Amino acid sequence: MKNALRIGTRDSQLAVWQATLVQDQLRANNIASELVLIKSEGDIDLVTPLYELGVQGIFTQTLDAALLNNRIDIAVHSMKDVPTQPAKGIVQAAVLKRASYKDLLVYKTGDTGFINTVKGDAANVDTHAPFTIATSSIRRKAQWLHRFPGHTIENLRGNVNTRLRKVEESNWNGAIFAAAGLERIGLRPENAIELDWMLPAPAQGAIMIVCKEPDQFAKDACAVLNDDATELCTKIERDFLRALLGGCATPISALAEWKEGNIFFRGNILSVDGKEKIEVELDVASSGSENLGTRAAAELLAKGGDNIINAIRNGGA
Repeated sequence: MKNALRIGTRDSQLAVWQATLVQDQLRANNIASELVLIKSEGDIDLVTPLYELGVQGIFTQTLDAALLNNRIDIAVHSMKDVPTQPAKGIVQAAVLKRASYKDLLVYKTGDTGFINTVKGDAANVDTHAPFTIATSSIRRKAQWLHRFPGHTIENLRGNVNTRLRKVEESNWNGAIFAAAGLERIGLRPENAIELDWMLPAPAQGAIMIVCKEPDQFAKDACAVLNDDATELCTKIERDFLRALLGGCATPISALAEWKEGNIFFRGNILSVDGKEKIEVELDVASSGSENLGTRAAAELLAKGGDNIINAIRNGGA
């Protein structure tokens, strides 16, 4: 019998906050634990855009290795960072209740023209105005350029604190962040706009706990933390992503929501330059949601999504 579960986490403020949340919930269920901080490869290279690194699980592989080498018992991740195909020997132990799935635009205060453009509350808004937005996400870039084709996108890497500071110090008009990340550590600024039109990354806003496949103690300990609705919805989203063979270099978005016994699913894929966009929407009873993500992917491909994917794989936009 283990005395305390060793919780592996990246050493950023947000990652430690998430791991501490898991630790607190375990403690509430009379399970002792301790945090083990580990720096990931994704935290070391803060210059190269994520989609150019070409590595699946850039933020999770170091913790995977620590699990398999028995340095830790469980690992806590932002679920959107976890590859849809886990490393051999590692399994999902729990998915916590989802926080906000939305993306936020943090903008420069006093930039009235830009704010009116983004909010769309100015008459005859010029979507080709020469504004500059920062993000390292190919998904956010593509969706932004689809809506505002004349804007410029700059790369933005680093932890949440670093990225917020870069926005203040730069000449950018704004930058895009995950709402959950800012809100969890109390850093959501007043000068932020929720981008209701922007579809999130699959599983955005959810926290996943993983452990070694044969570790029944860790599985049982974490099972009590699992939120069934979040587990179902994020599985659908990740099935959609996996069926499209998507990764960090593919602008794929998905959101499944449980509403009054039904699952409402929205998904899309865009060309990297934002010029092409294929969407799919499905509304089914939760009892009939098995393979919903895979079915949605098949429908999207039939509508022309395969052409976008082939173009991206061949180095096109």
